[in-house]
Amino acid sequence: MSEYTTWKEIRAELYTPEKIAESNLRVALIGELIKARNEKGISQKKLEELSGVKQPIIARMEKEHTNAQIETILKILAPLGKTLAVVPIS
Repeated sequence: MSEYTTWKEIRAELYTPEKIAESNLRVALIGELIKARNEKGISQKKLEELSGVKQPIIARMEKEHTNAQIETILKILAPLGKTLAVVPIS
């Protein structure tokens, strides 16, 4: 391969179906977290008190500026009355 790579080649490498699916799942999860928090009328600061996860971490998660560990996500979901489920991909 030459030292010059086309955008089409770069895009195909960066945006594999797996990476797109992973990104879509992350966006859906964070969207549900925000929706649940808003439905309960809980501020990020209050969620910090309820979950033990610091408010700046919650803010970074909601802005998708960080990839939270599963343990952190579970801590945040519990006070919102939510959990994760493993379901077949349709």
